[in-house]
Amino acid sequence: MDYISTRGGAPALDFEGATLAGLASDGGLYLPRHWPRFSEGEIAAMAGLPYAELATRVMLPFVEGSLTEEELRALCQQAYGRFSHDAVTPLVQLDEQQWLLELFHGPTLAFKDVALQLLGLLFETFLSRRKSNLTIIGATSGDTGSAAIDAVAGREGVDIFMLHPRGRVSEVQRRQMTTVRAPNVHNIAIEGSFDDAQAMVKRMFGDQGMTSRFNIGAVNSINWARLMAQVVYYFAAALQLGAPHRQVAFSVPTGNFGDVFAGYVSAQMGLPVAQLIVATNVNDILHRALSQGDYSTGIVTPTATPSMDIQISSNFERLLFDAGGRDGKALAEQMRGFEASKAMQLTNTQREGAAGLFTSARADGEEVLQALRWAYDHAGEMIDPHTAVGLHAARTSEIDRAIPVVTLATAHPAKFPEAVERATGIRPALPSRVGDLFAREEAYTELPGEYEAVRDFVSQHASPAA
Repeated sequence: MDYISTRGGAPALDFEGATLAGLASDGGLYLPRHWPRFSEGEIAAMAGLPYAELATRVMLPFVEGSLTEEELRALCQQAYGRFSHDAVTPLVQLDEQQWLLELFHGPTLAFKDVALQLLGLLFETFLSRRKSNLTIIGATSGDTGSAAIDAVAGREGVDIFMLHPRGRVSEVQRRQMTTVRAPNVHNIAIEGSFDDAQAMVKRMFGDQGMTSRFNIGAVNSINWARLMAQVVYYFAAALQLGAPHRQVAFSVPTGNFGDVFAGYVSAQMGLPVAQLIVATNVNDILHRALSQGDYSTGIVTPTATPSMDIQISSNFERLLFDAGGRDGKALAEQMRGFEASKAMQLTNTQREGAAGLFTSARADGEEVLQALRWAYDHAGEMIDPHTAVGLHAARTSEIDRAIPVVTLATAHPAKFPEAVERATGIRPALPSRVGDLFAREEAYTELPGEYEAVRDFVSQHASPAA
C-alpha cells in the first residue's frame, strides 16, 4: 500500500514514510492510493474478536510493506492494554434506537487515546529503524494534546511541542498536558484561537529553514495513521449491532472532520454504514458546507464544547479529494483559493459525492444542555457536552427506526464538570486513575500568537534530525 497527497504534487510514500511525514510536502494530506475492501464474509468473521485482534484485521491492508501482521498485532496489544475497560470501546444502550460508543477509557479520558496510543508506538518503531529523531509539532483544542503527550512522553527519538490557545481549553484538558513532566515534552500556550495554532503548525511543515534541520512530524488528525486507527471502532460498534447483515448509522461530534472521516473510510471498506451525521456546535462551517455547499470561515465563538470551536477543518480536504474524483491538481487550486480568501464553494461533484452518506446538524448551547439532561434523566448516563452535540443530532435525525444510531462519546464527562453539573445538578468525578490531577505541578511556556516566536522556541529546544 502506498499513499498519495490530496494535492497531487508530493511523491507517494509507504505507510512508514507517510506516518513520519504527517503532512505532505505540497501542503496536502496523505490518503491510501486505493481503499481496501472486505467482503461480507470477511466482516462477519470479525464478530466477537478481542479489540486488539479486530484492530489488526482492519488495519493490516493499510500497513502492508511497512509492518508484518505479527508486528502490527504486538503493537495493538501493547497500545490497547492500557485501557481501563477490557472492551476498549464499549457500547451502551440509551433507548430502542440510540446507543453510545464510549471512546474515553484510555489514559487521558478522550477518544484521541484510541489512535494516539498506537501512533506513539509506531513512531518509536519506525524511528528506531532509521536511527533518527522526530520533532512533533501539534495544535490542540483540548484532547489531542494530552493524548499525544501521554503517548510519546519519555519515548526515544521524539520531541513533542504542543500548542494550545491560552484560556480556551478546559482546566482538566490543560492540566492533563501541562502536568506531564518529561524532558521531551514542551507545552506552549499561545494567544489566539485553535485555528491560529493550527495555522502555525501547517506553516512550520512548509518552512524550509525548519525542515532542513528537523524531521517534523504530526500527531494531529492530518496524520493518516491516526485516522486509520479510528476506523477500527466503527467496525467494533457495527459488528455488535448486527453488521454486515444490518445497517448502522453514526452521529459524530466533530470540528476537524477526522473522526467522522474515519467513518467514511469504514464505509469504503465495506462496512454497511447507513448514514454519517456530522454534528457541529455553533461554529458550524461543516454543517454549512454539507447542507449548502458553503465552506466559508467566520469568527470562532467560544462555547462549552471547546474541542469543536474550529472554523477550518483540516481533514475536510480528504473528503473533497476523494468524493470529488481524486483530482489533486484541481483540489490544490481550490485550496489555494480558500487559503487566500477563507471562502469556498464546493463543486457539484464534491457535493454529490458526499450527499449519499453524509448529513449534518447544528446544536446551540441550550440544545447541548437539553441533550445532557435527556441522557441522564432517561438513561441514567452522564455524557460530556461534545457527546451531547452528537446525541442532539442523532435524536433529531430522520433515520429509519429500524436502523440503530450510534453517537460517538468522545470524552469522559469529568473533563467538563461545569457543563455537566449545570445540566444535571451533579458534578462528575474524575476516575481514580487520574484523581490526583489537580495536585500535580504544571509547566508550560506562554508565547504571543506569532509564528516567529513559536518557530524560535522549537529551534532552541528540538533535537536535530540525526
